[in-house]
Amino acid sequence: MKKISYLVLVVLSGLTISAVSAIAFPEAEIGNGILHVRLYLPDSEKGYYRGSRFDWSGVMPVLEYKGHSYCGQWFEKYAPTTHDAIMGPVESFSPLGYEGAGTGRGFVQIGVGLLARADGSPYSPFKYYKVLNPGAWKVERSPDKVEFLHQLNDAAYSYAYKKAVQLLKGKPELVLTHSLKNTGKRVLETDVYDHNFFLIDHQPTGPGLVLRFPYRLTSEEARGLGQLAAIQGDSIVLLRQLVGEESVYAVLHGYGDQSSDYDIRLENHNTGAGLRITSDRPLSKLVYWGSPKTLCPEPYIHVTVQPGETFTWRIAYEFYTLQPHKLPITN
Repeated sequence: MKKISYLVLVVLSGLTISAVSAIAFPEAEIGNGILHVRLYLPDSEKGYYRGSRFDWSGVMPVLEYKGHSYCGQWFEKYAPTTHDAIMGPVESFSPLGYEGAGTGRGFVQIGVGLLARADGSPYSPFKYYKVLNPGAWKVERSPDKVEFLHQLNDAAYSYAYKKAVQLLKGKPELVLTHSLKNTGKRVLETDVYDHNFFLIDHQPTGPGLVLRFPYRLTSEEARGLGQLAAIQGDSIVLLRQLVGEESVYAVLHGYGDQSSDYDIRLENHNTGAGLRITSDRPLSKLVYWGSPKTLCPEPYIHVTVQPGETFTWRIAYEFYTLQPHKLPITN
C-alpha cells in the first residue's frame, strides 16, 4: 500500500510539473554559440513570476554550457505569486517607503512596482504584497541580448530601471548591466542583492559543491555551520547532503571596500561545472543560503540615487569546466 501511495504521489507530481511546463509564459531565448539561455519575461497578467519580492526581469529557467545545466526549478511547488518561485541570477531590492506607509497604502519595490502594505507588521520578503501599480515594462530582444525597461511614476518614488541580460561574443560569459535613474523628488536609497539560484546539473546540495572567495572567511548569524557545512579558509564546503527542510545560512565577512572583492566561485566538483561572479561595485553585505537543491551566494550592493541622477552597476558570470573529482570531507 505504501509503495502504491508513493507511486501515486510521483505521478501526480509529474503531472503538476508537466501542467506548469505546458503554460505559455512570455519568454525569450538567447545564445552566442557557447551559452544558451531561456528567460521568462515580465508580464503583470501572464508572467511566470508575479511575486512581490524579486525583480520581474531576468528570470532564467535554462542556462547551458558545454553539456552542463546551471538553472532549473529547485522548489517543489509553483504559483506565480510565491515569493521564491523563481530561478537563475535574480535580484531583489529592499523596499522604499514601507515604514511610512499606513495599512493599505503604497510602498515601492523596484522591479515590481507600487505595493500595498497589508498591516502594521514589519516588512517581510517572504510575504506577498498586493501590487497596486505594476508600472510599465518594455522589452527589446536580439539574438544574444534581452533589454528590459521598467518605469514607475508615483507621488512618493519614481524611477526608470534598465537591465540588460547579454551573452558576450565568443566568450562563455553572461553579463547583467543595470541603470537606475531617479525620476522623482525623493532620494532612492536601497540595497540590491542577487540571490543566484543556481542548480548545477540538477545535483542535490551536498559534498563536492564548493563556494570560494579571494579572502579568508568568517561568519555570523550562522545556521548549519559545523553540522551541514563548514568554512575552510577561503571556501565553504558541504559536509553531507541536505535533505527534507534542512538549510544552511550565514552572513559572511572578510571582504573589503574594493570592487575586486566581489569575486565568487561556485563549483560542482562531482560534475566538473563551475562559474565565477564578479562586479564593478563593492560588496555592502555578503550572505550564503542553501537548501537541498540549491546553494546560493547572495552578494549585496548599496544604492543611493539623488533626484535626476543615475546609478549603474554590472555583474558578470563566467562559466568554465574542471576535472570532476571527489573532494575529501574534513571539518
